[in-house]
Amino acid sequence: MNTDSLFRPFSLKSLNIKNRIVMAPMTRSFSPEGVPTDAVAAYYQKRAEGGVGLILSEGTVIDREPSSNDPNIPHFYGERSLSGWKKVIDGVHNAGGSMAPQIWHMGVMDNHHSGWVPSKPFEGPSGLNRPDFNNGSTMTEKDIEDTILAYGKAAADAKRLGFDSVELHGAHGYLIDQFFWEGTNQRTDGYGGRTLAERSRFAIEVIKEVRRQLGEDFALIIRLSQWKPSAYNSQMAKTPAELEAWLNPLSDAGVDIFHCSQRRFWEPEFEGSDLNFAGWAKKITGKATITVGSVGLSGEFLAAFAGEGSEPSSLDELMRRMDRGDFDLVAVGRPLLADPYWVEKIRAGRTDELKGFTKAALAELILE
Repeated sequence: MNTDSLFRPFSLKSLNIKNRIVMAPMTRSFSPEGVPTDAVAAYYQKRAEGGVGLILSEGTVIDREPSSNDPNIPHFYGERSLSGWKKVIDGVHNAGGSMAPQIWHMGVMDNHHSGWVPSKPFEGPSGLNRPDFNNGSTMTEKDIEDTILAYGKAAADAKRLGFDSVELHGAHGYLIDQFFWEGTNQRTDGYGGRTLAERSRFAIEVIKEVRRQLGEDFALIIRLSQWKPSAYNSQMAKTPAELEAWLNPLSDAGVDIFHCSQRRFWEPEFEGSDLNFAGWAKKITGKATITVGSVGLSGEFLAAFAGEGSEPSSLDELMRRMDRGDFDLVAVGRPLLADPYWVEKIRAGRTDELKGFTKAALAELILE
């Protein structure tokens, strides 16, 4: 297995990384009252020491009271939380790594199993977090305007703290994605619409505000998905033409890199081509893309998080597609959550030392 392509440097605007391996953002509820701890900083620093090119943080929420359903999810606002993130990025840089926070608003959510709820009701385009399940309020235009500004403020703080890039979470049924999806966006004003392109207005305005705050020379990533936790087989863009009508306006608004989430990276996005989501996004927009989805482990991550074990798997198909030029970067989730030295082992060909993944790995910040 030749993995040389994974270890070529990559540069784009503010982003200069030593290889093509990205640590995928994975929720870690280890930040009491939204404040990243020294243990969180050590967890990320250890991945940088292990050779990850770009670390994408767990989702970290913007300054909106209903933006989170979990009291231990980190905030990206407030002096205490931002001081915690400063320790994180300083540690990653000291270890020779690069990092972007994943800026997040969850939108309308199910209530947390602990019983904790935010001080204001969850908010979304139509109060829905999946079709026919209303658990929040419908955002007013003032709510939308304030939320867009909160995304911009978080991005500006990320740049000020010294992060190398910013990622917007626009996938997996959270707020930006709730505006995209016809199943959760029932609005009849300018933030709704019959087509996916029409329902992209909120995302476009968020991207433009974030770009305004960052300037033109700072790398901006957006994570997108077709699938939802409540609809694994969802396909909002059903044809390449619909995908083009969705992605090109996001690109024009200021996205530099599309992080294309699918459950299995090898699955084709449309009939008639073996290109995956990231491959199509690169072909359509000409922008750099990140592929992600069950890289390096058997099974797929939703089943793994539900308790199904996973074992190391071949990277041959991944490398075939990368060498063909389908995508630029590869995001790795579970292997790096369980093993901070995964990158080193792949680079050195020490595949016999690769670890599997169990649900128990979710319960701690693994440092060895």
